[in-house]
Amino acid sequence: MKILANYYSMNDCEIGEGTVIRDFTNLYGCKIGRDCKIAAYVEIQRGVIIGDRCKVEAFAFIPSGVTIEDEVFVGPHAVFTNDLHPRAVGDWSVTPTVVKKGAAIGAGSVIVCGVTIGENAMVGAGSVVTKDVPPGTLVVGNPAKAIKKIR
Repeated sequence: MKILANYYSMNDCEIGEGTVIRDFTNLYGCKIGRDCKIAAYVEIQRGVIIGDRCKVEAFAFIPSGVTIEDEVFVGPHAVFTNDLHPRAVGDWSVTPTVVKKGAAIGAGSVIVCGVTIGENAMVGAGSVVTKDVPPGTLVVGNPAKAIKKIR
């Protein structure tokens, strides 16, 4: 692990060799694989698993319940959710989300919990993903809809 940061919060994390962490990140209770790049102002919460050779751009938010496989790109300002019925008070439960190997999440996208983004799929910038994305498919819009097969 290579921390290229002066200001960060990292507690109880497992971080792979060759991973680079930038300034102003909040990482706690997560597992990040080898040779990843975590940009500035990223938050990765407890229980999140990120595979090898992933790139997480600035201001991304990845809450508990998210699993990201190898070679995934998460664009700047991408947001994942983890509760289908959020409330400020009362009980809540984590709904898992999975991003498969080689997928790409465009800048400013919102990934609503409970979905699987398939292998080598691509989510266009600013999209809101509310349903599973098939492997090798480009989705765009709000709600995100498949527009073509890629690869």
